[in-house]
Amino acid sequence: MAHVVTSKCLGCKFTDCVEVCPVACFYELDGQLVIHPDECIDCTACVAECPVEAIYADTDVPAEFEADTAMNATESARLSAEGVAAITAKKDPLPTAEARKKELGY
Repeated sequence: MAHVVTSKCLGCKFTDCVEVCPVACFYELDGQLVIHPDECIDCTACVAECPVEAIYADTDVPAEFEADTAMNATESARLSAEGVAAITAKKDPLPTAEARKKELGY
């Protein structure tokens, strides 16, 4: 089992989660993060760190975010194959992060 970053991350890209991850399984898209399912060890450390609760176990992804499971797998594999390294250090969130966080009710 792996974890999935849902589209709740879109427009935020808080990276608190990558600092607690014991393996390098997070990859960075322009608007959000994704998790490589083959690299995730299902430790759950990242879940509590996300300020917008965008990370779920792949078996617990709400129906409205089901497409994000395949998107995480596809995009992380693509980036890895292109030689893009996983993100392992916290970065500043997107400029739209605080507004997006409020929009999501956090």
